[in-house]
Amino acid sequence: MSTKQFRTLDVRPTLKRGGEPFSLINTEVASLKPNEGLILITPFMPSPLIEHLKSNGFEARPQSLSDGSWQTIFTRI
Repeated sequence: MSTKQFRTLDVRPTLKRGGEPFSLINTEVASLKPNEGLILITPFMPSPLIEHLKSNGFEARPQSLSDGSWQTIFTRI
C-alpha cells in the first residue's frame, strides 16, 4: 500500500527548550496508520533516528532546508 497522507512533526522547539524528542517521535511513529507517513523537521540530520526507523521497516528521505534545518520524510517499506 502506498503512503497517501503525511503528518508533520517539528521537534525544533522541543530541542531549543533542551528537551529530548525521541519519545515524542516514537509515539508519533507508533500511531501512524498504514497509509500515513511522517515528515520530521529537525535542526540537524537525524542520522541515528534514521537508522533506528529503517531497522523498524521505514524508508527515510532526508533533505536539507534553506534555513539549515532538515526535513526527513519517513514512509513504511
